[in-house]
Amino acid sequence: MPDPFAELLLRLRKDAGRTQEQQADAINAVSGRDTMTRREISRYEKFENVPTNHTLAQIAAASGVPFQELLREAKAARARRRRMNLREEEDQDDVKRRKLLGSAAIGVSAAAEPWGRLAFALSKGSRIDTPAAIALINRAADLHVQELNLSARRLQSTVESHLDAITAALPSAGEHERALTIAAGETAALAGWLAWDLGEHDKADAYYKVTSQCAATAGHPPLRALALTYTSYGASTPKAKLEFLSQAASDVRGHGYATAAAWVLGRQAEEAAAAGEETGALRALERARFAYDFADHTSEQAWVRFVTPYRMDSLALSVYGQLGRPELTSTADTAVDRLGDELPDGGVVVLGDLASALLRGGDVDQGVYVSREFAAAAQAKPNTMGKERAETIAASLPDSEQELAVYLRQFAA
Repeated sequence: MPDPFAELLLRLRKDAGRTQEQQADAINAVSGRDTMTRREISRYEKFENVPTNHTLAQIAAASGVPFQELLREAKAARARRRRMNLREEEDQDDVKRRKLLGSAAIGVSAAAEPWGRLAFALSKGSRIDTPAAIALINRAADLHVQELNLSARRLQSTVESHLDAITAALPSAGEHERALTIAAGETAALAGWLAWDLGEHDKADAYYKVTSQCAATAGHPPLRALALTYTSYGASTPKAKLEFLSQAASDVRGHGYATAAAWVLGRQAEEAAAAGEETGALRALERARFAYDFADHTSEQAWVRFVTPYRMDSLALSVYGQLGRPELTSTADTAVDRLGDELPDGGVVVLGDLASALLRGGDVDQGVYVSREFAAAAQAKPNTMGKERAETIAASLPDSEQELAVYLRQFAA
């Protein structure tokens, strides 16, 4: 039976008296780019894919319908697709049941968590149902968002407990094995990032390796890109960082990976700028922004939830600030306008990158002012990326602000 949203898109096109090719041309006329194709229109109308919010706005304009109405229907369609994907049968001849993350035994700390209790029940051999699988997957996504607002130490036990839950669920996952394997890899990658932040580097490496194992088992390259991009932060040389990111970029090519590609390319731009490679940095940043034009961080891979517009602002500020580019001023204005009066998730990171960029760019007075705003926000919402930026800002402050520099170094430690 055709999906209601696919039928809606088909009806809008036919009401306009257009072929699929003409509909693609109409959308391209709105966007100013020659990126929409007849094949993509066909995929939408067969419910093989749901347009991103960016594309929805163009479809709405080309079809003469309110964007918000189309967006509401698209959100419902995405939820139906997630449920449909979870119910797809795996080929039992090709897929063996695995315990990817070791023993299914649940430790005391895990059993104290709701997700640990779920894992304990599943380890008894019960068959996991669709609602339970969706709950585990959504929880993995939520943890990546929480990382924006919580310190590594506060979040670590919760993440590891959830990893225990998914580990125990895998042997009885049935048709949900692939989806849960991906969720396990996403959770393991976050556990690795938190371990690295706490100085547990061997533990972080082990988590990143098992993330890559999950990616290979599930046939899901973006998961490997996640591990490689996290690994790049701890690489010892600029060359090593860029090599990790180049490998990651090759894993996020193709349809449905726009947000992941934007983040990886943004990181590539950031590290190229740090290495003084201006041309490469600007090219990577341009590609990152282009990819994000087609992204929807709320409906692609679960772990990309943290790649918000604020995070993209942060990457651009970091690149322009390190290179001393004139685009820094307009980018800073855009970032401040987007933040608004109430600091959103990810806002601490943006303030940190804005302060660093202003100080590097020579606007010391404004840089000091934003540094103080950052210090207050980071104290209220301590998180991994905020602490990393505190150290960078402290090193850039003028001699007259050593009291603030000492405070930021203590906070980072």
